[in-house]
Amino acid sequence: MGFKENLLQKIRIDRLSERVLASLGPPGSEVKLDKPALRELLGLSPYVHRRERDLDLYVHASGEGPPAILVLDNELPIYRTTVADVAMRKSPEVGEMVRIGNIIKILRDSDVKTSRKADSLLEVQAACIARLDLSFSAEDINGIRRDGIASLESRYAEGVEESLALFAELLGFREPPPPFRVPHCFVTGALFARDTGEPVFGPAVVFNRMHHALRFTEERFGAQEKEALPRFHRIASGQEQTAAEGAAVFARLQELVLSSRAGGN
Repeated sequence: MGFKENLLQKIRIDRLSERVLASLGPPGSEVKLDKPALRELLGLSPYVHRRERDLDLYVHASGEGPPAILVLDNELPIYRTTVADVAMRKSPEVGEMVRIGNIIKILRDSDVKTSRKADSLLEVQAACIARLDLSFSAEDINGIRRDGIASLESRYAEGVEESLALFAELLGFREPPPPFRVPHCFVTGALFARDTGEPVFGPAVVFNRMHHALRFTEERFGAQEKEALPRFHRIASGQEQTAAEGAAVFARLQELVLSSRAGGN
């Protein structure tokens, strides 16, 4: 795959990981693991599915030491041992449970369990991303700009948002805090916190789907600043001019990427 396809794949991996993370829940909660999202994520990883007894196992053999074995259950544990050992510990048969050594292994798995829940998810996510070549050239970024402009000019909203999502990934842009979310708009930008903890949003991109209007503002908007929120919404609705509008937004985003990431990533 080319750079654009790899970057889209990374975005997909991150979104699936967010879905799974949201479903892990605290201990004792009624939240159920999002297995469909996790299966989709594992399908993008080097982990290979294996059905053993009544267990769904995913095995990643790196060639160094025992393989990493993930068990698809609500705890999401990863073990470094053999498939047979995991099967005995997680789904023991009667004959296995009469042996003292096995009983100890069944009751205490800290000798082979390396992670669980969010830590296991991060390990899988990292393994997925490690398979992607995310280095890029100036022409790769120029291609994203061209695709975005073509989508904007042909009024293809999904294409506009795809190009914006690619630039957002490259620049570390994120979704805005709730007060800066605008109905019928795709919004993304820089997000950080001041020493006081106040969220600050911007520079930011706003794509108004209803009016097919694209704007970019260089400003930073503090969530607790009295005029920040109404001004941001005026910008989103086109009532105030911004640093760049229309096709010029993609040119500005390209400039930001190339100036900050000229060596690729």
